[in-house]
Amino acid sequence: MKIAYVYDAVYPWVKGGAEKRIHELSCRLAKRGHEVHCYGMKWWTGEDEIIRDRVHLHGICPPMPLYSGGRRSISQAAFFAGSLLAHRIDCDAIDCQNFPYLPCFSAKLLAGLSGKRLFITWHEVWGDYWKNYLGKIGRAGQAVEWAAARLTDRNIAVSARTERDLLSLGARKVAVVPNGIDWQGINRVKASAVQSDIIYAGRLVEHKNLDLLIRALAMVRADRPDVLAIIVGDGPESKRLKSLVHKNGLEKNVHFSGFLENYNDALALMKSSRLFVAPSSREGFGMAALDANACGLPVVTVENRMNSVIDLVTKETGAVCLPTERAMAEAISRMLPKKEEMRLRCMQEARKYDWEKTCDRVERIYANGAGIENR
Repeated sequence: MKIAYVYDAVYPWVKGGAEKRIHELSCRLAKRGHEVHCYGMKWWTGEDEIIRDRVHLHGICPPMPLYSGGRRSISQAAFFAGSLLAHRIDCDAIDCQNFPYLPCFSAKLLAGLSGKRLFITWHEVWGDYWKNYLGKIGRAGQAVEWAAARLTDRNIAVSARTERDLLSLGARKVAVVPNGIDWQGINRVKASAVQSDIIYAGRLVEHKNLDLLIRALAMVRADRPDVLAIIVGDGPESKRLKSLVHKNGLEKNVHFSGFLENYNDALALMKSSRLFVAPSSREGFGMAALDANACGLPVVTVENRMNSVIDLVTKETGAVCLPTERAMAEAISRMLPKKEEMRLRCMQEARKYDWEKTCDRVERIYANGAGIENR
């Protein structure tokens, strides 16, 4: 098959859950003999089309900042969607990522003109959250999301929670294909010499709620003065979070590592830590939390109907707490001594999500010309 992925951000120049999923699946599908193309913004220098790991990467337009004022840029999404229309995608299956929505409509038009199959992979559904995110114009965001859910009967959701929310929008058919982990690759990574008690890895954006973690750490420090947390990642909230650390006198307790070019460095830091904290109120899946489990770390996350990390956490692999600083502080203090007790179970649960199993599933779905198979 000839398979195309459509997403503005391209791994490894931009690192996030959607970027990682496309990278892992495209490389594996290419190794299986499929011709795989990825259409995104041109984050690299040199030719517009390059080949990495047998995958054809197409830079269809110059890159633009993904965020503006701490939120995903509408102008960037519109620019990419418009640029996409100038290209012909001659592939048997076109898989467009749902966010930032506007490119889905361009992909629908291109698929219709060429008679190809359009799949839309949904990493999350926002619903009423649009009002919080965009204020008065949030209804426009809801309308666009509602319309995108009706573009094709070949929808793929990364979690059962996302499937539920997508069906509530009126999507006709949805298949659940979860994200995964590179089990063998993670096993090859050695623990870092830099040790910590708590680690977070991900973008520093508002909905990740890193301020909640920092305030909880101020409470944990009362009983554990030498508690140390490492925050891996970068983003528009970086300056504010560092200011909050300073305000709470946590300079010796919180270390910002910044963006790590090699994700194995983040995995090494996980292996030398004791607990992973995912304070986000909104996660379509939670790949970093799953990676942490694979590294043998319990996970603490917060209750929220839009947080799919909850679905990955059991009493044997971590804890789910209320989204308050006191509840998080108590959960952290309770989980810190339990790494060795939970280590084996965490790894066993994570192994169920190996990327090869995910690739098997998505390969069958792409080959099914009649649409998503009913479960």
